[in-house]
Amino acid sequence: MIILFYKYQGAGNDFVLLDNRIQSYSGISRETIMHLCDRRFGIGADGLMMLNQKEGYDFEMKYYNSDGKEGSMCGNGGRCMVRFAYHLGMHKTSYHFLASDGEHEAEIDDGSSVINLKMKDVSGFREENGDYILDTGSPHYVKIVGDVMDYDVLKSGTEIRYNEEFSKEGINVNFVEQKKPDEIIVRTYERGVEDETFSCGTGVTASAIVCFHNEVGYNDVTVFTKGGRLVVKYDRHDDNSFTNIWLCGPAEKVYEGKFESAE
Repeated sequence: MIILFYKYQGAGNDFVLLDNRIQSYSGISRETIMHLCDRRFGIGADGLMMLNQKEGYDFEMKYYNSDGKEGSMCGNGGRCMVRFAYHLGMHKTSYHFLASDGEHEAEIDDGSSVINLKMKDVSGFREENGDYILDTGSPHYVKIVGDVMDYDVLKSGTEIRYNEEFSKEGINVNFVEQKKPDEIIVRTYERGVEDETFSCGTGVTASAIVCFHNEVGYNDVTVFTKGGRLVVKYDRHDDNSFTNIWLCGPAEKVYEGKFESAE
């Protein structure tokens, strides 16, 4: 089978994208997804996504981790899918699409590479031994540290992700250094990739929510990752819930090509 693929990245979080509107790739195997995402023997990516047709929506986003298993919501992936839809001819300034965690809205910032993606509401977070656990479309563990760029993310991330509480379902682990009240640095260990990625959209969102800097009202947090700069905006409420959450940052096409699969 010849697979027509597109490579996109959002703040260094990279993906193989497939146009599946006529279901050309619906039967793709886990092994082929793993092969496509392999950085030595395939294309190389943190995950693979399919753009499907869905009645009532501009498209449906189907996401697979690089281990070939279907994944939960991916924020940077969602932003890349919007850019992909635009490149496929869906020329709009705002989009309405369906992902694993429900409906999403997105906007294209004209004249720049920025895609603004509305994330799911967050009802709150749980504090555990000074760390935080919450769901932003994917489950996240947030740990505040110092000198995060010198931190052993792989070692500590693996230990938390595979501890007794999280080993079965897995959890993404974020290590966060707060530089200013409205500025943080985030490094993330992602389940399904089982390694650090250059950026994680739902992880950046989770980290920005935990590091809210206003007691009430609107928050606007600048987040630096290995792959670049993102901004998270949201409304925080007195009951510690969060709504109107937007993940904003670049999403760009890298290249496209053909991949010959044994399937």
